[in-house]
Amino acid sequence: MPVLLHRQAGPQIPDRIHLHLLSDSTGETLEMLAKAALAQFEDTDVMRHFWPMVRSKQHLERIVPELKANPGLVLFTLVNPDTRARLEEVCAQQGLPAVPILDHVTAALEKALGQEAHGRPGRQHTMDKAYFERVEAIQFTIAHDDGVGWENWEEADIVLAGVSRSSKTPTSIYLANRGYKVANIPLVVESPPPPALYSLKNPMVIGLTTAPERLVQIRRNRLLSLNEQAQTDYADQEKVKSEVAFARRMFADNGWAVIDVTRRSIEETAAAVIRLYNEREMRGTSQGAKPI
Repeated sequence: MPVLLHRQAGPQIPDRIHLHLLSDSTGETLEMLAKAALAQFEDTDVMRHFWPMVRSKQHLERIVPELKANPGLVLFTLVNPDTRARLEEVCAQQGLPAVPILDHVTAALEKALGQEAHGRPGRQHTMDKAYFERVEAIQFTIAHDDGVGWENWEEADIVLAGVSRSSKTPTSIYLANRGYKVANIPLVVESPPPPALYSLKNPMVIGLTTAPERLVQIRRNRLLSLNEQAQTDYADQEKVKSEVAFARRMFADNGWAVIDVTRRSIEETAAAVIRLYNEREMRGTSQGAKPI
């Protein structure tokens, strides 16, 4: 008589999970961390519920029915002890995992700095000197895009140089949001950059380069999006190779740091720029060529 083997069923994986993000401020930090963590998982169907500016128990009580109706993971940054205690109580009653995502970092900083953290909601978004410096950086960067305003480049922290479509503008804007004043200039074989580029003292000049094959693809897609003819010198394989070689020679001749953006996202390119800039600041010396 055949023996029937019964396979034990494994844990059931839900088709969709609910992710509740509760913050006592704008929630920008919370959203960024959640997005970074979710990027580590593939084929996920996550329904996000975003609850910013939760600064009182009364506000939290209005959210509780939503937590009960859509049970899932709760991530929060709440510093008010009463509001936080109530959230943890509700989550415990409903069996919902609740994660205070900044606790470990704050505790480590308290230990390292030898002082207690200030429990002020939204403290990181206070309109202090750093806030206005970031606004100024954004305004400067927008006003000095694509080679404009070269007379003021000495005021910049960073100047990005590269051929057309090498991600100069989006990288500049991203860096500006981090508080860096950035100017950028396209390098064109037929139109040399202003002499001021070669005599800058304060800004760090960084060259952005990319694989010609990838650049051709990007430029052709750009032309097609504009309903223009893709078969032009702008997207010609040999012309593009010549442009990239021209830019690389300029970087080497001037001893500028170089970043290859071929396989980098804007965030990764910006991180590499910041690392180079910080290294120069720590050295306190003139920059040297450093391809990365």
